[in-house]
Amino acid sequence: MTAANPFPSLPTHGTRKVSKWGDRIFVALTGIAAAGILALLVALVAVLYNGSKSSIQVLGFTFLYTTVWNPVGNVYGVVPFLVGTLLTSSVSLLISIPLSLGAAIFLTQQAPAWLRDPVGQLIELLAAIPSIVYGFWGLIVLVPIMRLTIEPALKLYLGWTGLFVGTPIGLDYLTASVVLAVMTIPTITAISRDSIAAVPRSQKEAALSLGATDWEVTRNAVLPYARSGIIAGIVLGLGRALGETMAVLLVIGNSPYLPKSLISQGATISTVIANDFFENAGPFELSALIEAGLILLVVTLVINIGARVILARFQLGRGGMAE
Repeated sequence: MTAANPFPSLPTHGTRKVSKWGDRIFVALTGIAAAGILALLVALVAVLYNGSKSSIQVLGFTFLYTTVWNPVGNVYGVVPFLVGTLLTSSVSLLISIPLSLGAAIFLTQQAPAWLRDPVGQLIELLAAIPSIVYGFWGLIVLVPIMRLTIEPALKLYLGWTGLFVGTPIGLDYLTASVVLAVMTIPTITAISRDSIAAVPRSQKEAALSLGATDWEVTRNAVLPYARSGIIAGIVLGLGRALGETMAVLLVIGNSPYLPKSLISQGATISTVIANDFFENAGPFELSALIEAGLILLVVTLVINIGARVILARFQLGRGGMAE
């Protein structure tokens, strides 16, 4: 007796041949897509390296540790801009991560059902706002508030820490960090919310049945299970902060010097490229700017790879729990 076809809508003859060719085509197409992405990355690195050859040959490793950027004197050092990039990105994450996780936990664990979808959609819409709009908001609204209220208070009460030394003018690293935090919050919140929402209900119910409070359920049952997605959201937010240009350009002050505090004027790699790319005051300035872009790309790749390695080791140490 021949067994009945469990899928009557599918043909029973010739499926092996069709499946074989279909699988080959599918594997080929997905392989081409993956190879295309890698080829784009290699091409991008090659273009940046080719454009920065003159700077690499003339300046050598001095470009990586010189703290002066003076096109007129033909002296170029990426340190002030690299420090500015890492500083603004780090401070923005210190601001955005607690707010993003708090919002994600509220929307998935505490908010009433009628409120979750509308608020979640509004947060996701914030990620679609152009960066230049954030920059204008920072320049018109945030800068005066920082100059007249927040930064004087920080200098008065926390000046002893050395983080808020100088004259508050509103156009500085701190304001740029706040703008970046506002820009990264939607990304981190949306991805964290989806990761937390994907935690099985049985995971939470098991913790509740043992007498855990809402906070203990979130800390011990929800966040460990969703940590891969949360970290992915943080890394994506960090990637946007590292490469953001226009919003930061309008509020950071654009000074080519190392920061003395968070209320000092400064610049990032992205902003100095946008500012100086078409000026070419010195014979090697264009090549030096391209080399700075190459360094930014390398830094971004290293941070992303490092985050993945840390996450993999953390999961291995905790028994491989993942989403």
